[in-house]
Amino acid sequence: MTVNVLAFGIVKEIFSGSSVRISLPEGARAAELKAALEQAYPRLQQLASCLLAVNSEYAAPDKQIYERDEIALIPPVSGG
Repeated sequence: MTVNVLAFGIVKEIFSGSSVRISLPEGARAAELKAALEQAYPRLQQLASCLLAVNSEYAAPDKQIYERDEIALIPPVSGG
């Protein structure tokens, strides 16, 4: 399956755009998606933390991913 991942903040720079499409095996979990993204975009590993949101909710590593899901990768943010 192919999923679309929305990018915010510094992740937009890493992706060179506001979203990317990535292929995953059917039945993939959030942890597998995050690992695939880090392999495709090694700079993601340099971030202190990045949260994965699926359908507007933060996703646990074992959350199953479906092709129709709205997925976002949210980098650490600071206030001011």
